[in-house]
Amino acid sequence: MTEYIPAFLLLALAALTSGGLLISTTLLGPKHKFKEKMQPFESGETQIVSPRLRFDVKFYLVALLFVIFDIEAVFLYPWAVLFQELGWIGFVEMVVFIIILGGGLVYVWKRGALEWD
Repeated sequence: MTEYIPAFLLLALAALTSGGLLISTTLLGPKHKFKEKMQPFESGETQIVSPRLRFDVKFYLVALLFVIFDIEAVFLYPWAVLFQELGWIGFVEMVVFIIILGGGLVYVWKRGALEWD
């Protein structure tokens, strides 16, 4: 258990530091409230549309497709690291994996899922 003492000390120091900073800014910081300060703020611009406006379904579809094809890249890194150890069998398996995901990409592209209107 003694090997965990430095980790616990670091965790305690981090908690004390973050807690101390939060408390000190609350106690010492200015508390001036006015209309412009209390309005929603987005990248230095005033809001044009309501934040309660619903997103188009295509936004969610593109986000899900991004996650799927991002996971492909995550699986390519360990394969590339172990490329020489896996040999031809590992190479063929990864080619099949890329062909299947590439086929999925072509399918969603042909269906128009990546088109913005």
